Amino acid sequence: MTIKVGDAVPVTTLIKATSDGPAPVTTAELFGGRTVALFSVPGAFTPTCSAKHLPGFVDNAAAMAAHGVDEIVCVSVNDAFVMAAWGKSAGADGKVTMIADGNGDFSAALGLTFDGSKFGMGVRGQRFSMLVKDGIVTKLNIEDPGAFGVSSAEHLMAQLG
Repeated sequence: MTIKVGDAVPVTTLIKATSDGPAPVTTAELFGGRTVALFSVPGAFTPTCSAKHLPGFVDNAAAMAAHGVDEIVCVSVNDAFVMAAWGKSAGADGKVTMIADGNGDFSAALGLTFDGSKFGMGVRGQRFSMLVKDGIVTKLNIEDPGAFGVSSAEHLMAQLG
């Protein structure tokens, strides 16, 4: 079943690159007691993700913070090392937290996966954005396959009012 507005974010563990190496972070730790703008991309360093999706959130980080967003999180079915390198190359440090869903468990728990095997990518997370307040989804924007628009930083910013 696909997550929807009003649902609690499922309990799973993701991986974040730290100076001490990859470290687990639970969704309870990530989303509990605060407001988080989360967006998912099919893959780090892929064309739309690198040219539009991540840069939009990097560019809008201060404006989102001014609207009460405590943290912006980017998640992808990649490993923590790839996510860290992508974030560094995109200037995301201090603006967007890069989180790995290496096995796709989080994406699957959300009901937001797709099979990219015909592109050599395996099962990946769909492109989406959401606003999560204290672990509850308050805004959810799921893209149609191949599209980019409703999951953008600009669209989520408009929803913050």
